[in-house]
Amino acid sequence: MSESDTVVYQPSAAAMKGAHVSGMDAYRKLAAEADADHEAFWARQARELLSWKKPFTKVLDASAAPFYKWFEDGTLNASYNCLDRQVDAGLGDKVAIIFEADDGKVTRVTYRELLERTCRLANALKARGVKKGDRVAIYLGMSVEGVVAMQACARIGATHTVIFGGFSAQSLRDRIADTGAVLVITADEQLRGGKQLPLKAIVDEALALDGCASVKDVIVYRRTGGKIAWNDTRDHWLAR
Repeated sequence: MSESDTVVYQPSAAAMKGAHVSGMDAYRKLAAEADADHEAFWARQARELLSWKKPFTKVLDASAAPFYKWFEDGTLNASYNCLDRQVDAGLGDKVAIIFEADDGKVTRVTYRELLERTCRLANALKARGVKKGDRVAIYLGMSVEGVVAMQACARIGATHTVIFGGFSAQSLRDRIADTGAVLVITADEQLRGGKQLPLKAIVDEALALDGCASVKDVIVYRRTGGKIAWNDTRDHWLAR
């Protein structure tokens, strides 16, 4: 196709009005600003679009190029920027997640609800001794709880590793051993294709294998209410 044959499909006026960059004129203006002074441009974006716990004073360190460092003396919290920032802006009742379960049931979770659930789990992790720099394994099916788990880890500075809920006990064990996870977040079971899959039983099997001594606690979300084995000194229900 030649340049003369190029077809451009313009977005609707309503879509452009609600967009952060409303049309090509606005885009070209931003691009020109970035070309003129890229440090000043990204500093403005960072200050306007993010909330900083400790504001940065240095935008870019290019002394070890190509290993650039941006905003290296500033600190922020990813969970705060995802959730609290929205609530503080008056968007607490806006829907953050629309989740359709295996049975077709649709759940809508607002930013305020997601923040409350994230804080509860973050406090539960701290109560179990999880601290900044610790690794947490998340072994869940696709769910709102999976998002809450990731947000909770980010909130307290723990590093999360998401492990596919269809992996075997051996595969789960390998990932726990590789990361040195101190805690596992899972569910009693997950639903997929109308079948109940035993997540907690697979976690129990994995932790019985060599290499998982780093795990001190398992937090369990009650998804189906199915019968599971229980270790009173290690396992903890996640309150809903």
